[in-house]
Amino acid sequence: MSLLEKRWFKVMLAIILFLLIVFLLNVNQFLLVPVVVLIKTIFLPFVLAGILFYLCRPLVTFLEKRKVPKWVAILAAYVAIALFIYGVVKLVAPAINDQLENFVKNLPTMVATVTDWVNYVQENRNTFPSFVQDAINSATEDLQTKIQDNVGNIANGVLGIFGFIGGFINTLFALVLVPFILFYMLKDSPRFAKSVTVFFPKTKKDHVHKILKDMDKTIATYIQGQMLVSLIVGVLLYIGYLIIDLDYSLVLAVFGMFTNVIPFLGPYIAVIPAILVAVFQEPMMVLYVAIIMVIAQQIEGNIISPNIMGKTLNIHPLTIIVLILTAGNLVGLIGVIFVIPAYSIVKVIVVNIAKIYKTT
Repeated sequence: MSLLEKRWFKVMLAIILFLLIVFLLNVNQFLLVPVVVLIKTIFLPFVLAGILFYLCRPLVTFLEKRKVPKWVAILAAYVAIALFIYGVVKLVAPAINDQLENFVKNLPTMVATVTDWVNYVQENRNTFPSFVQDAINSATEDLQTKIQDNVGNIANGVLGIFGFIGGFINTLFALVLVPFILFYMLKDSPRFAKSVTVFFPKTKKDHVHKILKDMDKTIATYIQGQMLVSLIVGVLLYIGYLIIDLDYSLVLAVFGMFTNVIPFLGPYIAVIPAILVAVFQEPMMVLYVAIIMVIAQQIEGNIISPNIMGKTLNIHPLTIIVLILTAGNLVGLIGVIFVIPAYSIVKVIVVNIAKIYKTT
């Protein structure tokens, strides 16, 4: 067997070619500008449509199995989405609005309380140890410096409003595209695997089809499971906050539900506003909030997630921490949210390719 026919040499050659392409693209970054603009334009509508696709597909599949025409099943999915949105707006939104209004009304009292604390510290700082006095003086000077430095940025902030308006219009336009993208995803999703396997030889089509099937299962499990788990966590937090009679319980529970989609960091982000509200309501409440959060996370981590998501992802907690830290530094919040499903997809591809390599 010649060197060109050996598998390890082909793999090495493929790696070298890949690195060469990456190097050339890095040198000629201007070639990537149109691609980056295109990705930024279609990213939001496709992500939202993809999430809705995996949430609606079980209903469409269920109706199709009962001989319901596909277009009727898709229409039923749209009706279900509309009813859900209507229910949220009609039942949940008014309560959230009332709690937000109460929060705005109480905000001056909270600010006054903080001001009193600051004044107390300033008036009595001579009674504190010297290192505490130095820390207070340093913090005060830093705060004044930051305020002075940022006064000149007010004009830039005003000009930035126009950029915000432009971004809002683009986002609104992207949201309008979501229903159309979702329709074609639900309608043509069975054809996707066939359209991809066309580019591969017959001997590889079964392997490619299996990889696509495993990827689809992984994404579906993650999205459907994460949404259901977040909803249950939100309900648990709401019940707990009601038990201890925490102010703005619904708003805080909804916030906790949304932040739960952020792997690992979500629970810690969710508890911050709840603790702040508890401090102003009654300091002892902080302990109750912490206990409720711990109980909710223990139930979610040991009972809910294992039963809903199973072992489909099967990612070690240390791996999750490393992925989140890396993605957060490279991409930011978007990377933190999407790094786990992205890693799961890559893992599926690598595992399947390794199996094919061993069997051939």
